[in-house]
Amino acid sequence: QVQLVESGGGLVQAGGSLRLSCAASGRTFSSYVMGWFRQAPGKEREFVAHINRSGGWTYYADSVKGRFTISRDNAKNTVYLQMNSLKPEDTAVYYCAAATAYTRSTSSYGYWGQGTQVTVSS
Repeated sequence: QVQLVESGGGLVQAGGSLRLSCAASGRTFSSYVMGWFRQAPGKEREFVAHINRSGGWTYYADSVKGRFTISRDNAKNTVYLQMNSLKPEDTAVYYCAAATAYTRSTSSYGYWGQGTQVTVSS
């Protein structure tokens, strides 16, 4: 089991940037694929990005490709989501999650953080 805690959310103007962090507990952080998901009010959670165990492979949802960057620092047990050129439609609660397989399937992610709110104003 890995425990995850997100931080870094907040209110930002459209076109601005935020960096989300997800701190993981335990000594096996590097064994997990890490992903970011988001959930807007009244909607299901959706995939945003994920990164493989070593950080060499990443994948992004089309909606954020070119604007968001996922990265990880295994020495710090932390995964990041750098969000640039933010749009109002990016407003959501953002969750980090840990998986044991490099897929985009929600079911692959067995561990979730509590979420951090990102609000983008127009």
